[in-house]
Amino acid sequence: MPIPMHAPASVPARTLIVLMACAVSALAQEPVLLDGKPVRMIANDKVTLAVRSEGGAMVRLVLNDDPAAVNPLHAELGHFVCVDGFGPVSPEERIAGLPGHGEAHRVQWEILASGRTSAAGGFGTITMSFSATLPLVQEVFRRTIRIVDGENVVYVESELENLLSFDRPINWGEHATIGAPFLELGKTVVEMSAMRAMTRSHESQSETLPHRLASFRPFTWPMAPGLNGESIDVRSTPARVPIVDHTTSLMDPARRLVFVTAFNASRHLLLGYIFRREEYPWTQSWESYPGDNRIARGLEFATQPFDLPRREVIQTNSLLGAPTYRWLPAKSKIGSAFLMFYTRTPDGFQKVDDVVLANGKVTATDATSGVTVVLAASRPL
Repeated sequence: MPIPMHAPASVPARTLIVLMACAVSALAQEPVLLDGKPVRMIANDKVTLAVRSEGGAMVRLVLNDDPAAVNPLHAELGHFVCVDGFGPVSPEERIAGLPGHGEAHRVQWEILASGRTSAAGGFGTITMSFSATLPLVQEVFRRTIRIVDGENVVYVESELENLLSFDRPINWGEHATIGAPFLELGKTVVEMSAMRAMTRSHESQSETLPHRLASFRPFTWPMAPGLNGESIDVRSTPARVPIVDHTTSLMDPARRLVFVTAFNASRHLLLGYIFRREEYPWTQSWESYPGDNRIARGLEFATQPFDLPRREVIQTNSLLGAPTYRWLPAKSKIGSAFLMFYTRTPDGFQKVDDVVLANGKVTATDATSGVTVVLAASRPL
């Protein structure tokens, strides 16, 4: 669940075309304005990604040949990182100045390096590396984003460094959020390689919209318990609003690489993430449908099951047999990696049953129809 923010103004089509042209021609060494905020543009021949200079949120991802320029990411929240901290702060932390969801999404991100390298066959890799100093928690967060020519894939590698001389438990969440027009009521469907799951307690949620799910109940993904004892398939976005709900799912422990996707069949558009299960064992699905164009759904893969105050997360220790935090040793670094893909889907592709990264490809399978989506993905995880 995000820290509340104001809904942004829409970007004029002419402005978007100019931004894309800047990005496709070269890496933008100087930021450009998107919704009135500075962003860095990273692009290849397939996709264009906008990354905010402050906070590093990935706020726009578009297919270069899409005349509608449909952005699956929530235009204001986008995909931002919550580190070190994922949730509200304690009264003491608030007095000390620590923001909710950690410092990384609030500070300026410095560009360490940017450029293009060429490989055999003429394919190139566009790389941009960032660093963010977190003074309150005495950590440094670094992130490198890569896009390879001819691919609909964004590769993200991150590193967190502890500047202090003692081991510490840390909270780390990738707060990916989708929004309209890609997110449509009754149409957009979320899938993930999940098994055991839990609804969030109503008391721990800050929003006041009505719930459709029972409070803090275990279930097997995707059939969650409703308020009246019924089973509700939480993959599909509900058609009736207003509603707010929040579930967490334990990713399949039998898999090294796990996935979460969002698919809009009517638009033939698919957004997905693949990540290492050992680094992000939990995926949260935060759903906020107030009944207007501010609708949002989180695909939040993280070290913890819910975005809660640090003390509560650490005291919980584990849920459903899985840890709720990660250790960052003294004067040391830990890392993580994931990839994000965005593509059109072929006719006949109706749902996502599985997503696999292997042999230089991302393959999304619809087991019923037998139709697959196959994307080049040259970098392993």
